[in-house]
Amino acid sequence: MTAMNLANVPGIAGFLRTATGVRLAIRSIRRNVLRAALTVLGILIGVASVVTITALGAGARDSVGGQIQSLGSNFMLVFPQSSAVSGAKGAQGSGFRLTEEDGRVIARDAVSVKAVAPTLRTQAQVVSGENNWSTSVMGTTIPFLEIRSWKVDSGEMWTEHDELTKSKVCVIGTTVRDKLFGNEDPVGRTIRIGRYPYRILGMLEKKGEAPFGGDQDDMVAMPIGSMRSRILKTTPGFAGVLFISATSAETSDRAEEQVDSILRDRHKIEGTRAPDFEIRTQKEFQAIQATVYNALTLLLAMIAAVSLLVGGIGVMNIMLVSVTERTREIGIRMAIGAREADVRTQFLIEAIVLAVIGGLAGALIGILAIFGVGMFVDWPLHVDPVALTVSILVSGLTGVSFGFFPAKKAAQLDPIEALRHE
Repeated sequence: MTAMNLANVPGIAGFLRTATGVRLAIRSIRRNVLRAALTVLGILIGVASVVTITALGAGARDSVGGQIQSLGSNFMLVFPQSSAVSGAKGAQGSGFRLTEEDGRVIARDAVSVKAVAPTLRTQAQVVSGENNWSTSVMGTTIPFLEIRSWKVDSGEMWTEHDELTKSKVCVIGTTVRDKLFGNEDPVGRTIRIGRYPYRILGMLEKKGEAPFGGDQDDMVAMPIGSMRSRILKTTPGFAGVLFISATSAETSDRAEEQVDSILRDRHKIEGTRAPDFEIRTQKEFQAIQATVYNALTLLLAMIAAVSLLVGGIGVMNIMLVSVTERTREIGIRMAIGAREADVRTQFLIEAIVLAVIGGLAGALIGILAIFGVGMFVDWPLHVDPVALTVSILVSGLTGVSFGFFPAKKAAQLDPIEALRHE
């Protein structure tokens, strides 16, 4: 079959017309490189914004998600809350005190609770030789490490005997080690807190930043009885906060209900009266994270929409100018046999090519920006293939949407009038 006959086959004829349109579109863009670059600038910025902000948002989400997981396994906090039903005051809250006995009853009776650790916390100056550092000092019990999914990196944890005898022993975080001992092994060394020397039994593994700020490694932990008798004078048995771990993620809600029921019963909180304690769970932290991420995603969509709208208007305006400038060329094409569909296809393809070039350039700039930002932040940044693909596809759709009107206008020109155009 000859080339002339092939050209008459409907599918092949359509393909040839499209190929011709692409060739003419690329030729037109090459003739006006600067104008083409300015035309796609809005789309370029929009796509680059989508790619970069998506990576930043995902990196922030993964970073905060990791920090939330670092809080512990199926973790929840119970802390005192002011209440009108009681005038009693506590050292770390107001209302009815949380106590170590509350923790023991919860650990015994709440079947969905895995472990409980009553905790006291204060800020104190820690001294070793000529070095000193103001840090968070915590009194707690052995299950604290299990609840927080925290391991001893070197040395060991204190024992139940140390808790019963209120021994002057402690474990420290890596930040305290760095400030007091540099790179030296702190295990077996002695630090002074107030007037009392404490022997370091172990150093905890590095945890990093907490979800809402603060260095988790800037802390010293000791048996709660030792802290109460020497560092922070409180009522016997008082617990500022209860750290609790559910048996599994599936039982977290039941564990929260059981803890609430037990504490209401122990604190004589009847009916719908407001409790003198508050429970915060890991799921609540994750819900806050999801809310922030959804807000960030919405902001991203708005930025991208505005940028692509501006870019699309730019494409349409430049294409309208191009139609005016090339009116005589259009008339010549129609005079030698080009149909309205051929002219419309040529200009529509030109708009799509411009938009896709802008999308590809924006994607490239976005990728470079991600690697650049990744050098200055600790977030795990990576290119999202879905965001990249969608951005380029949307840029192509922008070309179709905003290029259709100029293409239609070009196709509807009267050949005679177009040939007379100067």
